[in-house]
Parts: sequence; structure tokens; C-alpha cells
Amino acid sequence: MKKKKFYLVSLGCAKNTVDSHSMAFLLDEAGYASTDRRGDADLLIVNTCGFIGPAKQESLDTLRDLARRKKKGQMLVAAGCLTERYREKVAEEVPGIDAILGTRRWMDIVGLVQELRPDQRYPQPLYHLPDDAKTVGTDEHGVLRAAVQGGSAYLKIADGCRRPCAFCAIPLIKGTTVSRPPEAIWAEARTLQDAGVQELILIAQDTTDYGHDLGMKDGLVDLLNGISQAAPEIPWVRVMYAYPGYVTDRMIEVMATNPQVLRYLDMPLQHAHPDTLKRMRRPANMDWVRGTLEKMRGAMPDLALRTTFIVGYPGETEEEFQALLDFVNETGFDHVGIFPFSFEPGTTSEPLGDPIPQDVKEERVQRLAATQERISLARNQKQVGQTQAVIIEGYNEGISVGRAYHDAPEIDGMVFIEGEAPLGEIVPVQITGAMTHDLSGRLKA
Repeated sequence: MKKKKFYLVSLGCAKNTVDSHSMAFLLDEAGYASTDRRGDADLLIVNTCGFIGPAKQESLDTLRDLARRKKKGQMLVAAGCLTERYREKVAEEVPGIDAILGTRRWMDIVGLVQELRPDQRYPQPLYHLPDDAKTVGTDEHGVLRAAVQGGSAYLKIADGCRRPCAFCAIPLIKGTTVSRPPEAIWAEARTLQDAGVQELILIAQDTTDYGHDLGMKDGLVDLLNGISQAAPEIPWVRVMYAYPGYVTDRMIEVMATNPQVLRYLDMPLQHAHPDTLKRMRRPANMDWVRGTLEKMRGAMPDLALRTTFIVGYPGETEEEFQALLDFVNETGFDHVGIFPFSFEPGTTSEPLGDPIPQDVKEERVQRLAATQERISLARNQKQVGQTQAVIIEGYNEGISVGRAYHDAPEIDGMVFIEGEAPLGEIVPVQITGAMTHDLSGRLKA
């Protein structure tokens, strides 16, 4: 009997990517086959993003495109964050959707598609969503909660968020933090080690909150120590999405002393002026931020720091924005993500409105980006002449492409290397050139 095929589009962040891989695994186990050709699929799935306005629009546009081009007998499923929060909007605005699956019910994908009948017209999409908006699905059906990409793997350690950030819709979409059992994560790390993974990337909405709901204190540190015991042959373990105020002395120590844990930290700060941060309902103690960064760099002079900032937040004055520029100049981050404020109905910032004109937001984005580009180029130029370990991700026309420890996949820089290097391996590369965001080099014998 011919296998039914599914075509899956994953939008948004790496956390969504993990959910998409988990759904694909369950479908494969149920006898479905994946295809990269939309026209060959019996089942079309879009794992949507609903974080900010542009992401929501991309999700809607993707769904509309697939619905418009859907062939007879094909079924379209809208899954993920957008459908979790805006299920009625999605159903109304995209005629042709056959089923809707909430982000916290990815594990129901097989049951949902088995209810669908190609010869039946659905006046309303079938829904698989939890009744309680705060419920997070924890029945994982033994699925590896990781997304392997070459020699790297994203491993989800928790879902949801309990932080009060005024601008963020994640708690409305995902609910509060639910940490996965450490034993399950350690077992998965061991599985990924056995599969040859060279880089393990720990992800959650807030990795530094890991274990709080399990009664653990400083749970991320305990998790990292357990990963080192369970999977000692994975050379790189990277931590993403740390929350200001929760990078503890124990966390700094394990980063400084455990050779597996990369000296790289992604800590989204969102702003640098205390008044802006207070309106954001974010940690506003900039003395703590400066002191912690100084402490971290004292323990790890080679530490790579990434952060993100929002500009044009309601009430942001030119003085507040200048304080952000000054802080970026003063601190010298390796990587900075910059986003104009996106108004999100239902968040606690809704009463503030969206008073700053779009052209002012964009102008501030450009000024901050220009500031960071000068810093990035100067930091990259200091790498020239060094030999760095680089994980190889691709090869094309005589050039291998990879990343050093100070570059996370998809969001940071690349290293372009003369010649062909082994895919998925970590190799020594002598850095010969620097660009604003990327480096170039040659394999070192």
C-alpha cells in the first residue's frame, strides 16, 4: 500500500523547529512519508509563528498560499503559535483550512489527521486545542524533543514562560513555564551523542528558569552538569535565552570551568534605560547588568555575548534611546539583534498604545545597527591570525561554511573556509580575514 505523504513548513524560532521535527517523527512512525514537493503531498502542515506582527503576517500568507494552491484530496493543517492564540481569526481569514492544532498539542498530530477525510467538506476546521489556556502538553509519546541539523541539534528543555514582560505574547500563547524532567533530557543528550552530534544547543523561552516548577534551584547548572556526565563526547554545549538577573555565580563558574559548555551566552536585555525597562516590566537594575557582565568577562576573557534590543517602545524618548546607544558602545557585544516595537493586543503594554511613528522606529533601528556594525567589525578584526575550532555546515564551489564557538546557528556570523572540510565535524581553521559579521580562513593542517 502506497504511503501517504506530508509536506511540512516550519516558521519562527528554533523552538518551533523542534516541535515540527517532533510532529514529523510521529507522522513517520504512523506510516506517513515526508516530501519536499508540495504537489506530491496528501497532507499540508504549517507550523505557524504568532510572536509579533511580521511573523503573524508571514504565517497567514503561507497558509493562504497553500490553501489557494491546494489540489483535490489534499488536506491543510494550521498548527503552532498563531493558531493557539488566534484560532478564529485563522479559520475566518484562510478559507480552505481543514484542521487547526494548537502549539501545546503537537503530540496530537496523528490523531488529528486520521480524523480528516479528503472526500468530506468541513464547514469549520477540526480543532485539537486544550480547553485550559494555561495547560501545556507534557505527554511526549517518547519523542526526541530535538531538531538535528548537520552536526548540531537544538534540544528543548522547557516550554512556556512565567516572566511578566509587558510587550510579550508568549505567556498568552504558551502558558507558564513547564520544565521537562532532567532525566529525559540527559537520556536525549546521550542519544544525540550516539548519533554523532557535535553541538548541543539548549533552548527554552527562558533557559535560566529551567527547573523552577520542579522545585529546583539553579536548575540549569544541575542540568548542564548532568549533560556532561551523560554525554561527555559532545564537544560543544551552547546555552540560549538567558534572563537578566538569573545568571548566577554557579552558572558563571560552570561556563568558565566546564570545557563542554561554550563561552557564549545569549542574554536578551531588550533595553538599557531603567525607565524604558520599567515600562517593559523587565529587570531595570543596570548596575546588576554591568556588574554581571564584568564578572563574566573577568572569569572568561574570551566570552562571546549576544543580546537583543527593542527600539521604539511606547514612551521611548530620544534621551532613553541615546542611553541605549551609549550602553552598546560601552559594552561591546559580539552580536546584537534589533527589533522595532510591535504592538500586540492583549499584552500588558496594550494600554500604552503604539505612539512612536514607524519612521522614527526604523531610523533608530538603523542608528543602533550602524553602531553595532562598527563594534562587530572591530571584534572580528581581532580574530585575524588566530586558529579557531569551526563546526562545518556546508560546502559549495570550493568554499566550506561553518561557525566558530562565538556564533550560534542562523542568527550570528559564519566562517568561510578555502577548500572542502568534513561536513558536521569540528576542525581547526586559521582566520585570515574579517568582515562586519563573518570571518574567512583556511584549514589548518
